[in-house]
Amino acid sequence: MKRSKDLIISQILLVCAKGANKTKIVYQANLNFRTVDPYLKLLMERGLINAKREPNLIYQTTEKGEELLGSLKAIQREIY
Repeated sequence: MKRSKDLIISQILLVCAKGANKTKIVYQANLNFRTVDPYLKLLMERGLINAKREPNLIYQTTEKGEELLGSLKAIQREIY
């Protein structure tokens, strides 16, 4: 069964909560490198994650992203 976009987004936000590079996001959110890029771009444009160089690119969930993650989890508990 195909996962919904909101489920994928919540998994990415969860992985990035403690900081993660793209490889970690791909493996823990069960994505591939081609499909993860549009999600990362969308989340950065919306201010839900930040990207930092330290020395490699690390993605971190923002406060706004954590609020959304909480809301998505609540919705998913009701649906799934």
